[in-house]
Amino acid sequence: MKLLHVFLLFAFIYGSLCDEFTHRYKANEDVIIWVNKVGPYYNPQETYMYHALPYCRTEDAKIQSRMEGLGEALQGYELRQSGYKIQFGAGLVKKSLCTIDRLSEADAEVFELAIKNQYWYELFCDDLPIWGMVGDVSEKDPNMAYIYTHKRFVFGFNGDRIIEVKLIQEDLKPVVAGVSLEFVYSAEWHPSEMEYEHRFDKYLDDTFFEHQIHWFSIFNSFMMVVFLVGLVSMILMRTLKKDFARFAQDDDDEAGLEVGDEAGWKQVKGDVFRSPSYLLLFSSLYGTGIQLASLVFLVVTLSVSFYHSHFIYKRGSLVTAFIGCYAITSFVSGYVSGSYYIQHGGKQWIKNMFATSALFPGVCFILAFFLDFIAMSYGSLASIPLGTMFVVLSLWVFFTIPLTAIGSIVGRNWNGQPQYPCRINPVPHPIPEKKWFQEPSVHILLGGVLPFGSIFIEMYFVFTAFWQYKYYYVFGFLLLVFLILAIVSICVTIVSTYFLLNSEDYRWHWVSFLSSASTSLYVFVYAVYYFLVKTRMFGFLQTCFYFGYTLMFCVGLGIMCGSIGYFGTSIFVRRIFSHKLD
Repeated sequence: MKLLHVFLLFAFIYGSLCDEFTHRYKANEDVIIWVNKVGPYYNPQETYMYHALPYCRTEDAKIQSRMEGLGEALQGYELRQSGYKIQFGAGLVKKSLCTIDRLSEADAEVFELAIKNQYWYELFCDDLPIWGMVGDVSEKDPNMAYIYTHKRFVFGFNGDRIIEVKLIQEDLKPVVAGVSLEFVYSAEWHPSEMEYEHRFDKYLDDTFFEHQIHWFSIFNSFMMVVFLVGLVSMILMRTLKKDFARFAQDDDDEAGLEVGDEAGWKQVKGDVFRSPSYLLLFSSLYGTGIQLASLVFLVVTLSVSFYHSHFIYKRGSLVTAFIGCYAITSFVSGYVSGSYYIQHGGKQWIKNMFATSALFPGVCFILAFFLDFIAMSYGSLASIPLGTMFVVLSLWVFFTIPLTAIGSIVGRNWNGQPQYPCRINPVPHPIPEKKWFQEPSVHILLGGVLPFGSIFIEMYFVFTAFWQYKYYYVFGFLLLVFLILAIVSICVTIVSTYFLLNSEDYRWHWVSFLSSASTSLYVFVYAVYYFLVKTRMFGFLQTCFYFGYTLMFCVGLGIMCGSIGYFGTSIFVRRIFSHKLD
């Protein structure tokens, strides 16, 4: 009997829930229109609450709001009821929402400024976004602003589901102090044959993302990988084969060879496995980079798997997925960093663990705090609420740090013993003088050119999606580009490290890491070009957010690429020095 009561209670609660959660409606059931934000069209991060503009408000709009998830709050969503009374399947003809009896001079100036700066607004209905412009300026007199006073909603439905919502704006009225403005709305309902699972396809710009140039860029990058891998394999295998033959002859010949033949990477066999300088920082960066690589691969692969699912297009879902997966993959960073630190003689493993868990989040928190301070001073929705900050900080304290600690403990106990193929000399080998093009700084600066060349076209699509109101959905392309970037980074770093060792310079750890990490430097330079040439952003707030987010992205990209390059290079170095040289 109790189970029956529980079942009936659950059924009652489920049936009483607003149907925008179930996405199924009965005839004449209320359909809620949510207002979200408003802001300049060319400044995607400069957004304000919808009623920051002096629109008249109904009682529903004043008191009823919708609780946001973590990803929604971080992306600046602030949903409130609009006050539109619309029922499923029921048409409306110009129903009055509210009226401004006499527009004040101050309100008229606010509307005029918004219209001249091309302010847009965002609404939501059944989780479908709706966009519109606040008003327009006169073609004859650019100083005269007009505001739209009639919103006509055109719904498409299939059975008991809403398939699409179109907004048609009409009735432009001049924005003049003292004028009376009545805001009205209407609703039309038309049957649609589109399936519910494909209703979001209209928001995906396939003509842009699946353009021929996108396919060509993928093919071009793939051919670069084939050529580069083949070239690296041919050159290194031939060269290493000759090196091994020469070293073997040297071992058998008691008289030895000339001094000139003794030069090469063999001479640093007793120093090549020395611990890198700033071991704690290096191990923290290495562990964080492998974690970021695992994170990107995991999230992009899941996005490819759920390509037809509405989940990946839901507000804030990808941001939430990134944060959750970052917390989970913290075990990876702890394991890699902890084992590497102990293998190279580190003694302060607890300090290393905390450094690993705080390195990248610390950079993000500092930048986010700076941007949040600016957004709060502007009253923008881009500011992160205090409660959301507390949630993110709690995730870091109660999930990221413990998982990093567990990974560090497992790594130092299971994989903490050094297994070098060569003994390390007690006295370091002197590093001979080199020509300018053999210096580590040149290796580092040139190391990111080819990896950047393999991804720069995809960067255009990613930047355009993020900064110009497009939904990025070609995750298959993104996965291919990520794999291409990893392969190119490893190949370039291997070649760079080989030439460095051949010049008898055993300081390859930081050089190999920074050679791949320099890819992010070229990405940042491209971001500056994109800001100046491809966008029309303006104002201090938007400029700070653009370069703040870009810097955050480039720091993560640099750490990830550097770790990938070092991972492949370390395998290469171990393999060549595992060959019998003594």
